[in-house]
Amino acid sequence: MVRIAICAPGKRLKRERAAAVETLVAGRSDVSLHFHDQCFAEDGHFAGSDDVRLAALLDCANDPGFDAVWFAMGGYGSNRIAPQAVAEMNAAARDKSYLGYSDTGFLLAALYRHGIGRIAHGPLAGDVRREGGAAAIERALDWFKGGTDGLEPDLDERPAAAFNLTTLAMLAGTELAPDLSGHVVMIEEVAEHLYAVDRLLFHATQHLQGIAGLRLGRISDVPVNDRPFGTDEVAIAQDWCRRSGIPYLGRADIGHDAANKIVPFGLETRGARA
Repeated sequence: MVRIAICAPGKRLKRERAAAVETLVAGRSDVSLHFHDQCFAEDGHFAGSDDVRLAALLDCANDPGFDAVWFAMGGYGSNRIAPQAVAEMNAAARDKSYLGYSDTGFLLAALYRHGIGRIAHGPLAGDVRREGGAAAIERALDWFKGGTDGLEPDLDERPAAAFNLTTLAMLAGTELAPDLSGHVVMIEEVAEHLYAVDRLLFHATQHLQGIAGLRLGRISDVPVNDRPFGTDEVAIAQDWCRRSGIPYLGRADIGHDAANKIVPFGLETRGARA
C-alpha cells in the first residue's frame, strides 16, 4: 500500500473536495490518503499562516510513515515557505514522491534543486472538482504506485521538467530555481492575456539558456483584451525561442485542467516507486 499525505502549501482545500477524493479511494487496498488538517485552514488568501503551512508540509514530508506528499491546491503561497521547508527536511523526506503543479511548482523546483525526493508535475488533489476530475485523481494515484500510463506521451530520453509559465518566470534568478540545463522544459498557463504570455516568455527564456528545448502546453481561458494581440500562443513561443536560441519542440499535453499529464523531473524515476 502506498501511503500518501496531503497538505496545502498555498490556497486552502474545500472539505467537499477532500470528501470527493476520499469517496473515489474508499475501499481500496493499494493506496491510503491522509488529509492534514491544515488543508482546511484559512488565513486571508492562504491555507493558514506561513508558519502553519510550513509546519504541515514538514509534518507530511518528514514522517517516515508516509511514502508520498500530494499537494492539495495551487493558488499562491508555496514560495513563501519553500526555502525553509527544504532546509528542514530529513532523510524520510528525501525518500518520498511529490506531486503537484501551478503555484506548487515553486516547491517542486526547490525540491529538485536540492535533490530531495522524486518530483513530478501532475494533478492536484483539488482537481477532483474539474470536469474529468476522477480521471485526474486516478492518474495521480497510478503514478504514486509506480505506474506510467499517465505520463506526458512525448517524454523521451532527455530529462524533463514542467511548470506553469508564471511560476517559471517568477522562479528565474531566485534561490529556488534548479539547473535545467539539458532538460526539455514544458510550460502551461491559464487566465492570462496573450500580451502577458509574451511578456512572461520574454523573461523566462532569458533564464533558460542551455535547455534541450521548450514545449508548449495549453494556454487556456485567455481573457478577451480591448484589442487583439495579433498572433497566437504558438507563434509567441516560437518567436521567443528563436530570439533566445532555444529549440522549440512543439506542443505538450499539460495544462490547468483535468487532462494535465504527469511530467517527472529529470530521468531518475518516470514512475514514483519504480
